Amino acid sequence: MTIKVAMIGRPNVGKSTLFNRLVGKRLALVDDTPGVTRDRREAMASLGGTAFLAIDTAGLENAGDSKLSARMRAQTDLAIEEADFVLFMIDARAGVTPLDKYFADILRRGKTPVILLCNKCEGRAAEAGIYESYSLGLGDPVAVSAEHGEGLSELIEAFDRVILDLGLEGEVEPEEIISKSVAITGEVSDEEAEATEQHSSLPLQMAVVGRPNVGKSTLVNFLLGEERQITGPEAGLTRDAIAVSFSCEGREIRMFDTAGLRRKSRVMAKLEKLSVADTIRALNFAEVVILMVDATMPFEKQDLNIASLIVQEGRALVIALNKYDLMENRQEVMKDILDTLEHSLPQIKGIPVIPVSALTGRGVNKLMPAVFETYRLWNRRVSTAKLNKWLAATMAYHPHPSVKGRRIKMRYMTQVKTRPPTFAIFCNRPADVARSYERYLLNELRWDFELPGVPIRLMLRKGDNPYGKSLK
Repeated sequence: MTIKVAMIGRPNVGKSTLFNRLVGKRLALVDDTPGVTRDRREAMASLGGTAFLAIDTAGLENAGDSKLSARMRAQTDLAIEEADFVLFMIDARAGVTPLDKYFADILRRGKTPVILLCNKCEGRAAEAGIYESYSLGLGDPVAVSAEHGEGLSELIEAFDRVILDLGLEGEVEPEEIISKSVAITGEVSDEEAEATEQHSSLPLQMAVVGRPNVGKSTLVNFLLGEERQITGPEAGLTRDAIAVSFSCEGREIRMFDTAGLRRKSRVMAKLEKLSVADTIRALNFAEVVILMVDATMPFEKQDLNIASLIVQEGRALVIALNKYDLMENRQEVMKDILDTLEHSLPQIKGIPVIPVSALTGRGVNKLMPAVFETYRLWNRRVSTAKLNKWLAATMAYHPHPSVKGRRIKMRYMTQVKTRPPTFAIFCNRPADVARSYERYLLNELRWDFELPGVPIRLMLRKGDNPYGKSLK
């Protein structure tokens, strides 16, 4: 059984900083602005040989302050309920605040065991706050500095005491920790990915991206079957890329809900720049990307920019047309979007566009089959024999025009990798091959081998058939 540990406390006490240190990666956004974290984030962590699921939560605030605060508080309450024990953090330099006392009282009356952490304890300025923390009635505090890594040995001892009292098993081998970390972050090389594409031991990495307020978190919640992400009419609720896991048709999915991507000229604040960078990082981890588009708004240039970025990164792409149920002229809207994609993204024809309503779930049952099919095509491999037969027929039907009286001879073709499908053609003068002819080859390749909607890479290499001598 995996031990679950929730990190809670008021805003800006250092929860996300400690989360990143225990996970060993910079997964959660960290900034001096209070309230950066809104949704709860989970990842496998390790401390003193103990592996556990760390849960970073939004800063505890009085739920009466605003509707958004109430929704954030509800997510934190769920994290506490699911956790085996809680790390309650306070800022020792600021001392014990009325808000700390309020939530400490709630935790004392609850059933979940609590470890009290006094953070920011580097230097003597925190001594008064450490002594004051005894008044919270949560036992002996553990003095740490999440930023500098101080006090972790004392935290390990506190972990061991709680785990022993609860009768939990937390010891795992280091190799197992590493494998779990890979499964969560998706940080595997192309070679490793190709070796595992024939089976589903690793979860399919999927990101949901789009402009702000198009319904990304609503879709994530529907797929999960729970209110996992904070949603609402306010734009920009999701600030960092939150990874969650679920199962669909027997396949494990690791899904990233991301912050909305606005036009670059509009991104001015430091925090939004961090959010955008986190979204781009999630996109790089992903294998399949769902681009959400609001059907009630015109298909904007920013939607095309995001789609182009996904294709440029070589990811498989599926477009979810959200709020489609609110449209009266549905066929006209769909036709306009398909025409726009055809003219604006000619390098990746056949992108699947799935009409959905993330709020009601209408059409969502068609979305995941489209994701699986696009993922299958993204991993498609074509035999060298078929490729060379195709190349000969294509060149015979429409040869490349002569360049300065000399013919372009394409002698050999092979697929060098998948994810996305990447092909190499060996010819005598690759620098003289026209871009228009490359596009022709790509379009014919996509059409003849049925590779709609996935990026295709074509590399031209100088030389004869590299296996020609061995075949003679």
